[in-house]
Amino acid sequence: MSGLIGKKIGMTSLYDEHGKNVPCTVIQAGPCVVTQVRTKEVDGYEALQLGFDDKKDKHTSKAAEGHFKKAGTSAKKKVVEFQGFGADYKLGDQITVEHFVVGEFVDVTGVSKGKGFQGVVKRHGFQGSERTHGQQSMLRAPGSIGNASYPGRVFPGMKMAGRTGGNRVKVKNLKVLQLDTEKNLIILKGCVPGHRNAYVTIEK
Repeated sequence: MSGLIGKKIGMTSLYDEHGKNVPCTVIQAGPCVVTQVRTKEVDGYEALQLGFDDKKDKHTSKAAEGHFKKAGTSAKKKVVEFQGFGADYKLGDQITVEHFVVGEFVDVTGVSKGKGFQGVVKRHGFQGSERTHGQQSMLRAPGSIGNASYPGRVFPGMKMAGRTGGNRVKVKNLKVLQLDTEKNLIILKGCVPGHRNAYVTIEK
């Protein structure tokens, strides 16, 4: 689907028409520059490669430098391909937040916050053991993870402690509440994955 690359600014809240306080996320969406046009004749499919957020030349390889120079733009930090753009775009064209409409629903993809090594209560939502009746040191332990004599091993996929977060997550059907075309801001209902200033992709 068509969309834009954005940067998560943070969360706030707005009041809707019924006076209800709605949590929402502010994202700087674009302006994105068309850095490559994929065609069926050359690539076998149709898509647009968009670039977002300027990058210093000293941190850019020579090959990438030539790629962006061909599009007539500066080097970009984030590059993503999108399909489904109805209009014809050329190299160097800019796509702004006006691509979206207030009231429509979008999907947002990003990388969730990394939590490091966590136990089963935080990682999988386990209840833990009871806090009384002689219980001493098993408050947040997982409990039994398999039989001892047979099969005598732990089955693969067992929910256990481990690294949490840092995964690619897509949140679907977030409503567009407001658009600020001057500052290229889009305000979505609800939360999106990632920390502040994290890159996200917004798809129609």
